[in-house]
Amino acid sequence: MRKVVSQFGQGPLQQKLTAGDLHFLADAEISKGGSGTGPSPHEYLGAALAACTSMTLKMYAERKEIKLENAIVTVDIERADDIETFSREIELQGNLSVEEKDRLLEIAGKCPIHKALAGQIQIKTQLVN
Repeated sequence: MRKVVSQFGQGPLQQKLTAGDLHFLADAEISKGGSGTGPSPHEYLGAALAACTSMTLKMYAERKEIKLENAIVTVDIERADDIETFSREIELQGNLSVEEKDRLLEIAGKCPIHKALAGQIQIKTQLVN
């Protein structure tokens, strides 16, 4: 995996992000003191779960020759009492049997980001200068 690097961008909270040769922005909403020029860190977290879920479903369906035409995954994150609640909705498109839909729903829980978020996480931080 490419390392992700963040550094100050323009405006009050914008961050310039890189992952290898890819460049993108993160920011906070205007109502939260940012400029709204990019997704917030929480939106990137939701995007990671949504993208990983959809990719996992696509790879599984192709391997098992399931006629999955599209998987539309929507993730919302709410925080209450120091608990993050991820609400994930999955819309499966294609000529699928009930059994295939049930299996795909089960497979959604096996995506690596789902496993990471639902499992134990360690963050190691060090000052480098």
